Amino acid sequence: MKARILLVEDEESLRSTLSLNLELEGYEVVSTANGREALQLFKTSKFDLIILDIMLPEINGIDICHEIRKENKKVFILFLSARNLGSERVEGLKAGADDYLSKPFNLEELLLRIEILLKRKKTTLSDPLSQSFTINGCAVNFITYEFTNILGQTDSLSKKEAQVLKLLIERENQVVSRDEILNEVWNYEVFPTGRTIDNFILSFRKNFESDPAHPKCFISIRGVGYKFINHEINNE
Repeated sequence: MKARILLVEDEESLRSTLSLNLELEGYEVVSTANGREALQLFKTSKFDLIILDIMLPEINGIDICHEIRKENKKVFILFLSARNLGSERVEGLKAGADDYLSKPFNLEELLLRIEILLKRKKTTLSDPLSQSFTINGCAVNFITYEFTNILGQTDSLSKKEAQVLKLLIERENQVVSRDEILNEVWNYEVFPTGRTIDNFILSFRKNFESDPAHPKCFISIRGVGYKFINHEINNE
C-alpha cells in the first residue's frame, strides 16, 4: 500500500515540484497551501506523514503541529521552513515534529529523510510486541485474534476489537481520544456510534480486569477518551 503524504506548502512552484517528485517516488500526495484546510484534511483523512511549512495562511505550521499532536501521536511530521535559526528548529521539534529541514534544501536529502521516517513505522508494525501481548496475566495474540481471559478461558476478538486494543497498548499510559480511535481504526470511512467504542472498553474490562467495576488497566478519561495502563513486565 502506498504511503499517504499531506504536503502543506504555500509556495506554489515548490508545492508542485515536491508533489510531482513524491508521486514519482510512489507516494500518494494530497497538497494544500492553507493552514486551516490542512487541519481539515488531517481530521477527515488518514496520512502516514505530514510535510509542513511554518509560514502559512490562516494557521501557521507550529500551531497545526500542536493541534495534530493533541489527537495523533503517531503520524510523522516533517517541517520544511526558511526559518533556520536553532531556536526555531527547537520550537518545531518541541511542538511534536519528528524532523526539521531548512530551505533551501537538497531534494535527495528530503526524500531520504521521508524514507527513514516511514521505515520507522514499518519497524514498529513488525515489532513482536505488536503481535502478542499479556494483559493482567491474559495472553493476547494479534495474529490469530485469540486471547485467554481472566478466567483462563480461550476466546477471540473481532478485527475492530483487536485494532482498538492494539492502539491502546501502543499508546500505553497516554490518553487516546475518541477522534484518534476513529481515525486509526475506522479511518473516518464508517462512523460507529460512540456506544460502540464504549462497549469495546467494557468488553476489555470484562475479559482482562480482575474487577471490571473498578478497572486498573482500561481507564476512561471523561470527555476525552481512554488510557491503557499495563501492570505486566514480561511481554513477548
